[in-house]
Amino acid sequence: MSFAALGLHHSLLAAVAARGYAEPTPVQREAIPLILAGRDLQASAQTGSGKTAAFALPLLQRLHTPPESPRALQTLVLAPTRELAEQIAQVIADLARDLPQSVKVVTAVGGVSINPQMMALRGGADIVIATPGRLLDLLAHNALSFRGLQTLVLDEADRLLELGFEDELDELLQALPSPRQTLLFSATFPDEVLGLAAQLLRDPARVEIAAGPPAVIQQRAIAVDAPRRTQLLRSLIETHGWPQVLVFVATRYATEHVATKLRRAGIGAIALHGELAQMVRREALADFKAQRTRVLVATDLAARGIDIAQLPAVVNYDLPRSAVDYVHRIGRTGRAGEEGVAVSFVSAATEAHFRLIEKRHELALPREVIAGFEPTETEVPAAATGGIKGKRKSKKDKLREAAGQTRTVESAAPASGFVWPAWRGAAKDQT
Repeated sequence: MSFAALGLHHSLLAAVAARGYAEPTPVQREAIPLILAGRDLQASAQTGSGKTAAFALPLLQRLHTPPESPRALQTLVLAPTRELAEQIAQVIADLARDLPQSVKVVTAVGGVSINPQMMALRGGADIVIATPGRLLDLLAHNALSFRGLQTLVLDEADRLLELGFEDELDELLQALPSPRQTLLFSATFPDEVLGLAAQLLRDPARVEIAAGPPAVIQQRAIAVDAPRRTQLLRSLIETHGWPQVLVFVATRYATEHVATKLRRAGIGAIALHGELAQMVRREALADFKAQRTRVLVATDLAARGIDIAQLPAVVNYDLPRSAVDYVHRIGRTGRAGEEGVAVSFVSAATEAHFRLIEKRHELALPREVIAGFEPTETEVPAAATGGIKGKRKSKKDKLREAAGQTRTVESAAPASGFVWPAWRGAAKDQT
């Protein structure tokens, strides 16, 4: 099937051709007609499968009618991180460039001054892409109105439905008009968020396209003692000659520590984490995308939706706390049909956790041993660790456990059509 067969406007067909899209991906083929028909949608598809264009194209198609003056906000896209919000905005702006009328797209994220964003919203906007916290700030300043809103999109919806966002999302949902079209997109929808997702949707269609890791990704697990991971990382980079590597670690301290060690060894590396100023974060990601930096050492800030063209390798220096995040992390490579490799370092203390990841994703990866890095540590019993970051469970882990035990679906809903369960979490996202 071609994009033309989906009924898209000729200017959008020119836009997808200019971006090198030869034909619709499976998720685009399934989702675009449903969105054009006005259906609510829950769509899951593997990373790198073109989910952004799957909702951007049909929503832009609807903007062919002359806009009101001032413009009434028609589409709101929520993203869990600033980087993803800015990337979505860029994709939409590129696709809209050749439309017969101008489309006003405004990005609203934290970490930068709110004043330019308020100025950009003067006279309205057609599409706003935002992180929840900054959007609430703009609402508090009466900088935008939802009265004409037609469509709400949650990109990386499972992340937005987790504990860290529930207060902000609850407040936003109460402010949105109903009925409206609601679209949820993600590579994964864990069982614990499906009930919440169902409350947001009205007679939804569902699209499920091979949501696991792309087949073009070679997955490897290397057994190594924790203190020798940085040396092993250096060795792999040099041995394989990877021109670029995205390295995932568990903490912001680890991003700086590992990046510094690599630089001292003559390997260009930069850290990316949520405590950096937004301008620094933008520059770090831009330098990596432009291949001015060889290694990006990041927290899970970079695990969601970030598109890095032709990235050959991802390394899980620290394993992800959530088995679900394993798919999102390694999905930064092997995008758009390109081959890639995803390497996970497995120590004695994290062996049991990696087995859980394998079980969740139906994997059975042999533990490789690299000459010169043979592990000497003995396996730690799973019950002794309480998680992969240490012996004590984090506050967020405890909140998730409590939520799993007490979460309920309310039978009555307010005008917005959505009610959060009785539990309330205190965890806040730092991205």
